[in-house]
Amino acid sequence: MIGVEWAYRLAGGVFAVIALASAFDKANRKRWNNAAFWGLFAASFLAGSRLGDLANGVLVIAMVAIGGLGGIGLSRPPTTSGAERETSASRWGSWLFVPVLVIPATAFAGTLAFKALKFHGARLVDPAQVTVISLALGVVLAFVLAVVMLRPPPAAPANEARRLMDSIGWAAILPQLLAALGAVFTLAGVGTAIGALIGRWLPMDTRLAAVVVYCLGMAVFTAIMGNAFAAFPVLTAGIGAPLIVGRFGGDPAIMGAIGMLAGYCGTLITPMASHNIVPTALLGLPPGAVIRAQAPTAIAVLMANIALMYFLVFRF
Repeated sequence: MIGVEWAYRLAGGVFAVIALASAFDKANRKRWNNAAFWGLFAASFLAGSRLGDLANGVLVIAMVAIGGLGGIGLSRPPTTSGAERETSASRWGSWLFVPVLVIPATAFAGTLAFKALKFHGARLVDPAQVTVISLALGVVLAFVLAVVMLRPPPAAPANEARRLMDSIGWAAILPQLLAALGAVFTLAGVGTAIGALIGRWLPMDTRLAAVVVYCLGMAVFTAIMGNAFAAFPVLTAGIGAPLIVGRFGGDPAIMGAIGMLAGYCGTLITPMASHNIVPTALLGLPPGAVIRAQAPTAIAVLMANIALMYFLVFRF
């Protein structure tokens, strides 16, 4: 059976190539920092399930130390000139978007098809991981299609991947770190403690109050932690499951879906989210420029999510 480990190995292989290319980049004075950082990241994907909790913890601490103390140097590998890019863009036009669109199309199709796919009566793909596996397959297909279309030099994919990841730097690992933090908080009982604290100070004896507190809590806690995946288990364990579902009989699927959307409103206004850090770094924008532009949208969407949850979660 094809499981999520295949997707992890694919990601680990990519970061291993980036680490190897970084080690040979003599023009980058921090090349060993880069090689160590991306090499450790590759190891977490390739062997994380076999290293154990302590070893994985040490690996993460080492990555944080490299990123926080020595930093990652920006590599400048050889790439195409502006004129060459304009010529390629003029030649291909909108067809350049085809490899990009292959990724979501494959992820969507695979999610629907792989659950029922069998070989000699046995499932070919782990039904619990079809989305991740389909996404990884989409990346592979998009890469092959892009190489066939554009016919770049052999080293170009590795160099461009290295240039992009070095530009993002340590922010590339924020989603994984914050999601892991959410799991740690849940195991430590933070959700239950937050639910008890909120219940002590805020009256939640009505459906509307429970929905408002849950959605606002998801947005605020996401903004604090930087990731909705980290906030979701904490707020759902403390407020969503015991109140919206347990006390008032709400639909857990609808609660979870809209609750995550409410959390994403918090990602639009947090300085800890990589999608707010990376554009600022890549485009040289003033600090907080992305957040200020997104804040009105975040507030409007959050209000809409509160209304949607109140009118839908108790109706099915």
